[in-house]
Amino acid sequence: MNDTFASQDAFTPRQEELAKRIEEFAAEKIAPHRQENDRRGAYRPGLIEDLAAADLFALRVPPEYGGLGLDAVSAGIALEKLAAADLSVCFPVLNAALIGGVLASHGDAAQLERWLPPIARGEAVVALALTEAGHGTDAAGIEMRAEPDGDGWVLTGEKTSIMVTAYATHALVFARTGGEGAHGISAFYVPLDGDRVRKERLTDLGCRSGGRGRLVFDGLRAGPKDLVGAPGGGFAAVMRGFAVSRAYIALMAIAVGNAALAEAYTHATGRTAFGQPISRYQSVVFPLVEHTTLLHAARLVSFEALGKSDRGEDPRVPSNMAKWWAPKAAVEAVHQALLTMGHLGWSEDGPVAQRLRDVIGLQLADGTAAATKLTVARLLLGKEHAP
Repeated sequence: MNDTFASQDAFTPRQEELAKRIEEFAAEKIAPHRQENDRRGAYRPGLIEDLAAADLFALRVPPEYGGLGLDAVSAGIALEKLAAADLSVCFPVLNAALIGGVLASHGDAAQLERWLPPIARGEAVVALALTEAGHGTDAAGIEMRAEPDGDGWVLTGEKTSIMVTAYATHALVFARTGGEGAHGISAFYVPLDGDRVRKERLTDLGCRSGGRGRLVFDGLRAGPKDLVGAPGGGFAAVMRGFAVSRAYIALMAIAVGNAALAEAYTHATGRTAFGQPISRYQSVVFPLVEHTTLLHAARLVSFEALGKSDRGEDPRVPSNMAKWWAPKAAVEAVHQALLTMGHLGWSEDGPVAQRLRDVIGLQLADGTAAATKLTVARLLLGKEHAP
């Protein structure tokens, strides 16, 4: 399916149908469990299976490998609806779309037949293992080694801040097979079972059920069949994937912001002070309107990026614009919603405190504001004139 985003304010009928389906699924299967998942620090039992049954891991997998073969705009719609219900639930779906796309673009026929159908069915829950303790934004400087071993490699080192570590069965791992810099990095798609990989859970401010953690590799062997693309091509492959995933993350942030604003508007119309609903006071409702306007604009930029990708155009300028702007706008919108709701907003028993804790993390994920602004500056000015 290639339902290209036709304009700034309209989706195709098939995209509208998808939005309705995912919204109904999220209202039934996701939203009722959001706060309990957060308190538990883990997904409810059966959630991964429910996501798989709803074909949410199959969004971007080609039909010949059991997927839906949807375009980037459609995947953005699905993630937006999920994030409005519970941001933490988005991460395995986001990873399936991102990693599935990287694998589909760089694997050979035998690899794709082995890799993609389990992702589409939700049997393989995938993690992106790029970040290291000393290398976040400076991803081209990663130090984890893949040492030659016969016809393959041995992976040794640690990855950290990896979402869905707690649930992942497989990972796309980036390790250094050559010299310094981006061209010395290769990508491997490997299972995470066995005694050569250890998972360590991290404790977070927000998205506590998302399973962020460390992956410690102690001599895990990867063969030629596990290498994604050519040796030294790993970094370029994931950077191309980020050109789309950054717009996905922007939409996830926007959905959280809009959900909090909707709760604030409802509160403002129902709460009475000084003889009238507080929505009648400009000081209450005008700030909410300002944030609604900013999120609406950021949403258009995000879908512009995905539409460009679907048309085969370069999405990097709008996707990186959206990535630095939308999470910031969403954090500020949720903060204003919290202030509007007063003590109910401040309480963890209320509807917005968790949303504020959760959405802050998207200012870091897939590239900070500084990194994405730098990308935009270099694309607009050229590297010779940019920082």
